[in-house]
Amino acid sequence: MTATTTYVNGAAHEAATGTDGTDGTNGTNGTDRTDSTLIDGTLTTTGTTRTAAFPGIAARAAATDATGRIPAENWQDLVASGYLRLFHPPELGGTGADGPAMAAAMEALARACPGTYWAASVSALLCGKLITTYGDPRGAHAPLLAALLSGEKLAAFGVVENAAGSDAGTFRTTVRPAPGRSDGGFVITGEKSRITNAPDADVAVVLSRRERPLGDDGPEWCLAFVDLHQPGVHRYDIPRMGLRAMPWGGMVFNDAHVAAADVLPVPFEELSEGMAWGWLKNSIGAVALAENALAASVRHAQQRVSFGRPLAHMEGVQAQLADSRAQIDAARLLAVRCTSERAAGRSARDLIGMLKVYATEMAVEVTGRAVQIHGATGLTPGHEVERHYRDAQMHVIGSFASNRLREQIAEGIGLGPAVYAPFDWLAPSGLAHTPAGLDGLPAPVGQDGPPTAP
Repeated sequence: MTATTTYVNGAAHEAATGTDGTDGTNGTNGTDRTDSTLIDGTLTTTGTTRTAAFPGIAARAAATDATGRIPAENWQDLVASGYLRLFHPPELGGTGADGPAMAAAMEALARACPGTYWAASVSALLCGKLITTYGDPRGAHAPLLAALLSGEKLAAFGVVENAAGSDAGTFRTTVRPAPGRSDGGFVITGEKSRITNAPDADVAVVLSRRERPLGDDGPEWCLAFVDLHQPGVHRYDIPRMGLRAMPWGGMVFNDAHVAAADVLPVPFEELSEGMAWGWLKNSIGAVALAENALAASVRHAQQRVSFGRPLAHMEGVQAQLADSRAQIDAARLLAVRCTSERAAGRSARDLIGMLKVYATEMAVEVTGRAVQIHGATGLTPGHEVERHYRDAQMHVIGSFASNRLREQIAEGIGLGPAVYAPFDWLAPSGLAHTPAGLDGLPAPVGQDGPPTAP
């Protein structure tokens, strides 16, 4: 057995790459839909599909949720498994996994611990892809990418601000040339909120406006790679309903330094191509949650006896379980297709948008059924179904709200962009545009004294 040292959130850990007593299961039940194993600390290969199981991470999932912190052992397991390298080609330090392998590994990790899955995938997959797509992964940004894939550093993707979620028109974070610097550096000012990994990350990929000097006709938007361990950066944690293990919070920038090479002007309409990796991350995470909820429901239905027979023998329960099985498998098939398209270098953005809408809302429905099948037990804090139900809600909102994706899907089928034209919704109802306020009815124009009630 060999051991390698990796740095996670600034702390050194010894990650053993030898056998760890894995039992070959994926999660905490025996109803897995993928052939996932972890042998000698590396991803195994079955045909062309390499998958990974995370029994240690799964065993710690309940405690991880309860404490709200991802333990160092989880990061050690991730590094040893090779998960962080799956999504990138060998020439960039990855392992070049194909689409089915990516999808299977992502689902395996999400089934083991959704919070760990989000934190790791946002850093190595989403931020890694933004660096390789818009940055210089073979040159200036090669050390940054290598640090993310080795687990030495953790990254956050800063998009959302306090004013709104998916409405970029309200974003105010700005990058501008640093005054008094001769190296062409920049400073960034603003705040990003409700960001995965924000409290613990070492670096952030931040979507920012760009203050353009006179004569600069380049894009108004940019991605800025910001070192979070410097003066001018403040981080904070935000309590949340689900995904409690995942670091989640905000980042405040007060003229924090950004190197010239780390400010990448990007046309806003192109950003969704990179961000679609985040939609895919949410979707596969939702499939995993639904699979866990279904497995728990099947076990409970087989063991629980009510009115003289197991719940599994009741037609209503059987119908719920059958519906869940069909929906999960449909979502998984679409997820594998989307992942295969992306791994082959094709966009599939519209397809991933459809997947995100369907899979995340499907997970809410399936976990809701699981609560119903478990009854009051499913609402008990600490129960696995209660945890799945809380976690499912986070997948719908995160990485781009599903209702906004619906508008994009509708545009893609020929309905045109959503138009928010001004309209008068009061006049047809017979209501006035000047209703009575705290001071009573307004006085008619030209009338002195208090208004007369109609």
